[in-house]
Amino acid sequence: MASIKKRATAKGVTWRARYRDSDGKMHERRFDTHRQAREWANEQETRVVKGTHVDPRLEKTTLAQWCDEWLEGYGGRESTRRQARTHVSLIKSGLGQKQLVKIRPHDVAKWLRTLEAEGRAPSYISAVHRRLRHILRAAIRNGLLHSNPAELSRGEGAHVEKRLPALATADQVWALHDALPEHLRLTVLLGAFAGLRSAEVCGLRVEDVDTSAGIVFPKVQYPAVSLKSAASRAPVPIPEPMARRLRVHLDKATGSRFVFVNQWGEQLHPRVLEREFRAAKRAVIAAEASDEVPQPQQLPAGFRFHDCRHFYASFLIAGGADVKVVQARMRHANATLTLNTYAHLWPDSDDSTRALVGEAFAGREGPDLRAV
Repeated sequence: MASIKKRATAKGVTWRARYRDSDGKMHERRFDTHRQAREWANEQETRVVKGTHVDPRLEKTTLAQWCDEWLEGYGGRESTRRQARTHVSLIKSGLGQKQLVKIRPHDVAKWLRTLEAEGRAPSYISAVHRRLRHILRAAIRNGLLHSNPAELSRGEGAHVEKRLPALATADQVWALHDALPEHLRLTVLLGAFAGLRSAEVCGLRVEDVDTSAGIVFPKVQYPAVSLKSAASRAPVPIPEPMARRLRVHLDKATGSRFVFVNQWGEQLHPRVLEREFRAAKRAVIAAEASDEVPQPQQLPAGFRFHDCRHFYASFLIAGGADVKVVQARMRHANATLTLNTYAHLWPDSDDSTRALVGEAFAGREGPDLRAV
């Protein structure tokens, strides 16, 4: 039960309000009037009963302050921490000055719409939103919050349209290959016909390639950081023509331990690869426009190096590969991830199931059911 006591001080009369939380810890605060003290004590006791109580001393903690504290305890590899810092910077710029206990779902939804209006990619908005949810869940575990305002419903704007992979034709992939500098052309082939990511391509070492057996072993990503999971380190078979091209490429190497290097013989940086790839993409699109290729049939303007990996998946699916084969070649940890990403590429099952069921009716139609 809360207690309210009158106290006389040198500065005048104050009212001290006290109550105990669910752990038996005593909290108190002083007010100028009895009414203020009673209202505060009643509010805090109500929160204790409802299970929504937060230590009053922590109520003034802002999201920015908590983000900084959360980052101090965030582990993982440097690239993972760097991405977390980038996300946190964006979160702080939008919501950082708000006190944790005063953030409402409406505030989060409004912030997400602002990111969308700024032209941020839907996939990136989703990633930052997930980061915010994770940070606020940690705040709950540490007693700074009682509920997570970032757990939005669809109506509150939590849904961000998923970015479908941008796809290209085989001819467009080869056009990108031809538009790149000669020493980088194999990078596109490793993305489009082996599914390697740009950081994996730049981290590929000579020892990770067995041209005789026709196998690439992606083990590290730039600069030389081990890949996170066993699935991502699975060997990738490559056809003999690609192995032959790799063999010629390696024969021209300057003694570097890495398969791809820059003009100074140093390990190729993913940013350099991405920059050269964007230049090649612009050249391909310009050539298609010059040849009066209809815009819908041109290489998508948003096509990224990572989309070469999606081309690899679409190529396998078009060839009849089932989900387990595609999962293995994409080096996904599970088939659910494969289906979530590429389910729309598998042939529509409506016609096939309609035909199968139709076979059960074969020869069973009466005169009144036969087509006229």
